[in-house]
Amino acid sequence: MRVLIGVGGGIAAYKVCEVVSTLFKQGVEVRVILTNSAQQFVTPLTFATLSRHRAYTDNDFWDNNPRPLHIELGEWADIFLIAPLTANTLAKLAQGMADNLLTNTVLASKCPILLAPAMNTDMWEQLAVQRNWQLLLNDPRYHTMDTAEGLLACDRVGKGRMAEPKEIVCYIQSLLHTSGKRDLAGKNILVSAGGTREFLDPVRFIGNPSTGKMGLSLAVAALHRGANVTLVHGVTSLQVPSEIKAIPIVTAEEMRQAMLQELPNYDVIIMSAAVADVKPRDYSTEKLPKKALKEYLALAPVPDIISELAQRKQPHQKLIGFAAQTGDIITPALDKLHRKNLDALIANPVDKQDRGFGSDNNEAIYIDRDNKLEIPACSKLQMAHHIFDIINHYLIHQS
Repeated sequence: MRVLIGVGGGIAAYKVCEVVSTLFKQGVEVRVILTNSAQQFVTPLTFATLSRHRAYTDNDFWDNNPRPLHIELGEWADIFLIAPLTANTLAKLAQGMADNLLTNTVLASKCPILLAPAMNTDMWEQLAVQRNWQLLLNDPRYHTMDTAEGLLACDRVGKGRMAEPKEIVCYIQSLLHTSGKRDLAGKNILVSAGGTREFLDPVRFIGNPSTGKMGLSLAVAALHRGANVTLVHGVTSLQVPSEIKAIPIVTAEEMRQAMLQELPNYDVIIMSAAVADVKPRDYSTEKLPKKALKEYLALAPVPDIISELAQRKQPHQKLIGFAAQTGDIITPALDKLHRKNLDALIANPVDKQDRGFGSDNNEAIYIDRDNKLEIPACSKLQMAHHIFDIINHYLIHQS
């Protein structure tokens, strides 16, 4: 896993230090190129220390190297990140210019390139800048991250902030898995995520420990593979990328309504949410005093969302469920697959350490009517990609 990072001349260059450090800790080999302007913000020594390898500048470009440095670096890289992408470098890439080490290396490489732009709002919104950006959006080699809104270093509030290091590293992890494939391009993917809350009164509810991490990972992985993605999610502290259509809900009934409304527009529906099975039969509009709470709580069933989706889906649509289990996970998963008429089901244990609810990692067994495949322990983003690898092969391309 080899990632080449080109650093442009913007204040957001400091964020790239965290990207380099995180990738190194994950076992990725990192090399860094700095433009002359970038060195006004972060020194080559900083990146050399974080990557455990010398950082390159234009001075190195003209050294007496055995082979041209831009050729060596271009052939070495599996993924090429350019961050922050400035208006100047953007213009050069759009026109195919090569007047420094960074832009020469772009033309001398064939690997996927991830772009994370950052600039003042007025600069970003200039017609010329947007024209250059559109040129790169139409080039299949480039993968792009949207600018975020917020307070900029110039004290302007608006679009232009570079994506956060965690988001950039996540995209790089996706590209390392897919090698830049957009095998879900043109597909519409609907994902549910997180837990639902069924309230007894305004401050008490029946819920579960789901954080939505697995569902969000599925949505992000699909986005990175070129899909149009909608995420229906319960209460969560996780940040949903702006490129994903997010529909927040609280209760199972709200999730049911959102999923049924969205259903006709999607090719693949993945129900990874941890939906409640029951709710309090009676709801109080005011907080109940402790002394009014009964020893036994009367319960009522909530709608079986996935069964209703299975009844309404069209033949071309694929419906995949999730089953969080303890102990034997296969027997109940097979029963759920057939009983609810699903195309496939992902069964995952929640009684193992560092697995399931709230964890960054997971393991699972993919089950459909003809196949049973184990997905070993890995990060939830990696699991999401493994799931799409499998359903691409067994469900989407076989339909």
